[in-house]
Amino acid sequence: MSLTITAAAGIYGYEQALRRGGFPLIGGADEAGRGACAGPLVAGAVILKPGKTGQIDGLADSKLLTARQRDRIYGLITEKALAWAVVSVEPDECDQLGMHQANLAALRRALAQLAPQPDFVLTDGFSVDGLATPSLSMWKGDRVAACVAAASVIAKVTRDRIMTQWHEQYPEYALDVHKGYCTALHQERLDTHGPSVIHRQCFENVRRAGKVRPS
Repeated sequence: MSLTITAAAGIYGYEQALRRGGFPLIGGADEAGRGACAGPLVAGAVILKPGKTGQIDGLADSKLLTARQRDRIYGLITEKALAWAVVSVEPDECDQLGMHQANLAALRRALAQLAPQPDFVLTDGFSVDGLATPSLSMWKGDRVAACVAAASVIAKVTRDRIMTQWHEQYPEYALDVHKGYCTALHQERLDTHGPSVIHRQCFENVRRAGKVRPS
């Protein structure tokens, strides 16, 4: 597919070009938590309204935003988007499927929940098979396509809130700080306390920590 993207359109250029090509509703999908060894994998999907009414002030890749900025933009997306959805794949299913297949499943499920359904789908990084609509995978899609950036914010904010809630049940792991990612602090707590039920056994560092009984 050949798309003509105007520089002036910025992050909204891909959606504008696809609409000119005959695809009115453009869905973006992205995930959060793929690299974490604890907690769910969360996927978001978003269809933004066309034109100025669909533009979100300050929208960018969730990794480039502060927590406060993400929370503000999350509110704008859920208020202004034509459609949005978010799903979680829990740690035990991540273990059963493996992280790549869990990632694909999460993105498919999030996109399937959009109402109305998109005419075209943009995804971040790699293609997602099994979709009922044409799609395009984009390198750093969450930085160049607005609907993918919006999906990244939905996924990230949702997952961070889930991990903060899990912290209340498992404060010994400091989940509110690292959100389940493989940081030095998390590894220290994991080695000290052993894995919890929300840790992913498909990660080698979790399995290793489970072999050492906490003193």
